[in-house]
Amino acid sequence: MTYCCGMVLDKGLVLMSDTRTNSGVDNVSVFRKMFTWEVPGERIISVMTAGNLATTQAVISKLEERTKAPEDRHVSLLEAPTMFQVATEMGQLLRETVRKTQSENNTKSRFTASMILAGQIKGMEPRLFMVYPEGNFIEASSDTPFFQIGETKYGRPILIRGYDRAMTMEDAVKLLMVSFDSTLKANLSVGMPLDLLVIERDAFGKSHEQRIDSHNPYFTAISDVWGEKLRDAFHTLPDFSFDGSG
Repeated sequence: MTYCCGMVLDKGLVLMSDTRTNSGVDNVSVFRKMFTWEVPGERIISVMTAGNLATTQAVISKLEERTKAPEDRHVSLLEAPTMFQVATEMGQLLRETVRKTQSENNTKSRFTASMILAGQIKGMEPRLFMVYPEGNFIEASSDTPFFQIGETKYGRPILIRGYDRAMTMEDAVKLLMVSFDSTLKANLSVGMPLDLLVIERDAFGKSHEQRIDSHNPYFTAISDVWGEKLRDAFHTLPDFSFDGSG
């Protein structure tokens, strides 16, 4: 399984993904799920993937090829005039890849995938998209300021309660770490290391990039303190009573 999350802030974009893939408890591997292309000072584009590994790797490889040798009828990620067009090209490629793989394997469900696309092109706003296996996509908005793919349910409650578009990048990273810690604790199919990418508004490059492993002291502190504070909060809640007053 997978867990990836991207959020839009007033100050830019923050992305985080896990790296675990597995086909059973005895077959666990680490694969990068976050991929980034940039033209320093002009644009940065990042993609996070979830779903069938062969499908997502095929899409990423094709996108990489197009940045080096664009096809006549397709636009390279490094040349597309808008992030909307990048999302359109990516959606079409994902749909074609899923359809081809399903046809070759005579199935309709095993080879699906979804992606989160984030980035900024000079002269435009930072933008965040969710791209579906059917090729269609939606863009983040004030009503939906963050996207999750993969194993989303365990890490979602803290995002809903803690997210604030005006928060600092540092607080956004802290919020994502709590979200990922909650997911790691609840689901063994999501695993470390984690990949973190911060894209500050108008930086057109990686403001901060980091791989966070299980020995990372900050992540360990976040996990320990969060668990302790949750237990403290639980014990401060009003007591239940079986005499009818609770």
